[in-house]
Amino acid sequence: MKTIIIYESEHHKNTKKLVDAIKRKYDIETVKVAEACSIDLGNYDVIGLASGIAFGKFYQNLEQFAQKHLPHSKKVFFLYTCGRDSGKYTASISKTASSRQCEILGSYGCPGFDTYGPFKLVGGISKGHPTQDEIDGAVRFYETHILH
Repeated sequence: MKTIIIYESEHHKNTKKLVDAIKRKYDIETVKVAEACSIDLGNYDVIGLASGIAFGKFYQNLEQFAQKHLPHSKKVFFLYTCGRDSGKYTASISKTASSRQCEILGSYGCPGFDTYGPFKLVGGISKGHPTQDEIDGAVRFYETHILH
């Protein structure tokens, strides 16, 4: 099963920590969203989309990439890190994937150190996250929901 994770991890590289942990353990490809437009995603069995969260959804450039480049009828999954989890952060990107008749295999999210916007004034939230256990949780998610 050929897998790629397309990611955007800006401020503290929280999401990249999840992506890198999965890549270390499994033979998958990873690419930043800015470099993904030139890749033929039709060659992959599973596509992961991974991002930090801004304004209640995945980063805008990843959302736009999915709207323009996500192939139809693929298996997809989502990874994210956020200051505080509302449980609703995949709604927009899931809608895009569903509109392309993709099979959504699941999502994994965990806290990530966040100093964006007003959180900077108070020194950030979710300091020390993602923890090693949360990073390992992303690997377990991949094992149980994607590889099953």
